[in-house]
Amino acid sequence: MTIRHLKIFIAVAETGSMSAAANRLYLTQPTVSQAVRDLEMYYHVQLFERSHKKLFITEAGRHLLNLALITVGTFDHLGVSMQRLRERIPLRIGASLTVGTFLMSQVIAELEKKDPQTDIYSFVSNTAEIEQKLLRRELDAAVVEGVIESPELVCVPIVEDSLVLVCGKNHDFYKKDVLYASELEGRKFAVREKGSGTRKLFEEYLASHNIHIRTAWEANCPRTILNAVIYNNALAVMSQRLVKHVCIHQTVKIFRYETGEWDRYFKLVYPKNHVEGMDPSRIPAAAPLLSPGIENLRETLEHYRAKNQLQDLPACVFKNDMGQESKKYV
Repeated sequence: MTIRHLKIFIAVAETGSMSAAANRLYLTQPTVSQAVRDLEMYYHVQLFERSHKKLFITEAGRHLLNLALITVGTFDHLGVSMQRLRERIPLRIGASLTVGTFLMSQVIAELEKKDPQTDIYSFVSNTAEIEQKLLRRELDAAVVEGVIESPELVCVPIVEDSLVLVCGKNHDFYKKDVLYASELEGRKFAVREKGSGTRKLFEEYLASHNIHIRTAWEANCPRTILNAVIYNNALAVMSQRLVKHVCIHQTVKIFRYETGEWDRYFKLVYPKNHVEGMDPSRIPAAAPLLSPGIENLRETLEHYRAKNQLQDLPACVFKNDMGQESKKYV
């Protein structure tokens, strides 16, 4: 039996007439009569008694009517609910901690302004965890600063960034205009947690230059690391974008690496062949690679890059070799 059979039965029960039910449903009377007979044969009961060309619902008919009203009501609610779901398409966006701290709130605000019907969920963690959630399809896309290892994910460099060395006003580096790599040896640092793209890049630099530091703070919160710099005399390497405010107010001093070795990009990351609501193995070759939600995210990030180029901050230079000529970036 189908929902159509039940809807016809309800119409007959409510109107008390096969012809009236047919008129209500824009069906022929034989079609209505056949649907009622189908139900009676299927359940082996009599649903109506016919007397003097009138229909009287039986006890079995009343029982079926109560259940049919519930069933049809649930089915109709399902249709409405799924329609609303299509109208409000969810978008699950991940962000690494650096990106989540200074960028994602602005990006999400622009996405919501562009498409108010999109329900956005945001998850902020380190790059390694974001990558795993993308692979498990728990996120639709993400913006990260770290390295993505999986070949199942597409990475699009999209917003420029640069790491800087940061010290507080009470640190002996604060009075310097030029800093050399060898001066980092044995120094106290506040660093990000394992899995962080910022930490990975800095550790690769330390290893390549045979520099050893002392890790005094380890945190997954950029603000905690910055506080360790300001109040606990630690050094840190972090995104220039995270220190702009305190740098302008001379709470900290930053050193920019002169070779550009600490320059990087924030990347838009999403699973290959991501098309909204489709099994990737069944997507035609000609299908678009991005869902509408991810395409909107990409366009918003491109717009953000266009209007938010890295601004020059008062920064001193960080050099590799002691013998190089000093210079200061302003």
